[in-house]
Amino acid sequence: MIKRVFAIFTLTLLFLLSSPVYSLDISSKTLEKYTKKISSKFTRTYCNTTKFGISYEGALAFAIGETNKEFKNNKLNKLIDYSLLKNSIVNDLENNCQVYDFEISNLENLKFN
Repeated sequence: MIKRVFAIFTLTLLFLLSSPVYSLDISSKTLEKYTKKISSKFTRTYCNTTKFGISYEGALAFAIGETNKEFKNNKLNKLIDYSLLKNSIVNDLENNCQVYDFEISNLENLKFN
């Protein structure tokens, strides 16, 4: 009886401790996909807001606020290349909204803390 209990205890302990734990490995593809998702969200929000007749400054403030609110708690935010994100947003605005005079400096408040 004691041998069986000891054997079950040993096997259970061996089974529980043999499972390896892997650290979080974030690929560049995952980070690129996340950056594109942020860029698309900002562009969609900005375009829709300007189409409703809101001023460009108001649309910019609203799009930055909505994008910050949606993505502020993601663990990938520490790894974002903000210059790449801002360039992606400007390119998306040109391609999707036909906004050609958008300055990258307008996106200074787009930070996820």
